Amino acid sequence: MRAAGCYGASAIYYDGERFERAEKYQQDTQNRNEKTPLTKVDSFIDLKDKYEKIVCVELVEGATALPLFEHPESALYVFGPEDGSINKKIIKHADHVVYIPTIGCMNLAATVNVLLYDRMAKQSQDIDHDALIKQSRDANNHLSVNKK
Repeated sequence: MRAAGCYGASAIYYDGERFERAEKYQQDTQNRNEKTPLTKVDSFIDLKDKYEKIVCVELVEGATALPLFEHPESALYVFGPEDGSINKKIIKHADHVVYIPTIGCMNLAATVNVLLYDRMAKQSQDIDHDALIKQSRDANNHLSVNKK
């Protein structure tokens, strides 16, 4: 939830039963669930009409390395579970399969953060960086770089 909020994801979808079991341990300190819809689905494939492309993010032979990937304007990103893989049926329906070139695998939260950061970094946008920093930091942080 936090990564989705930080990088402006419009929605989060999940399948299976794990989220309900883990939800009580989640601490959404920024109340992202109030701004980003969280929806359980039976199949990610059923969402294909809502998004331009389905992009699976998984360690799959033949996948495109993230640094070489061009993100579609509208995409549904499907991430594999930490102790398994994305269902082969979803991979077959995907428009792209991407992997993050690391030594070993990252956990799900780290993978989501890296992927969404890469998407944001590759988009051309004008940003007022000081305003963004002031808006994003917590109340205890008032640091600035002394440029004198």
